[in-house]
Amino acid sequence: MIVWLQLVGVCLITAGVALTFFTALGMLRLGSLFSRMHASTKPQVLGLVLMCAGLACVMQSTHVAATLVLVVMMQFVVAPISAHMLGRATYRLGQTDYEAIVVDEYAEDLERARQQVAQNGSSDDPSSSVDR
Repeated sequence: MIVWLQLVGVCLITAGVALTFFTALGMLRLGSLFSRMHASTKPQVLGLVLMCAGLACVMQSTHVAATLVLVVMMQFVVAPISAHMLGRATYRLGQTDYEAIVVDEYAEDLERARQQVAQNGSSDDPSSSVDR
């Protein structure tokens, strides 16, 4: 085994652990949901990538590296989608601190869609609802 590669791996794991720790601090300290979502997705994903890269360097196995690549790819897919779904549900349920939002483009889009539905006439089809 290559010793210097293991040292690089330990450094990457340490950096990943630090970012994950900052994620935990952000989740505890930040007040609004959108700030917490930012803290839970951005540094956490980079922390996981660093930890997986470090583990691949320490283990020095192609099977482990292939599995870790799959883990990272799934994290890149799942984290933004889950954050988007959580933010959208919170916004639509009215649980949002609207004073914390500087630019609310989603409200403008919803209003424009409601006006378009009103101009075209409303249908009884529930799948054509704007809020879905």
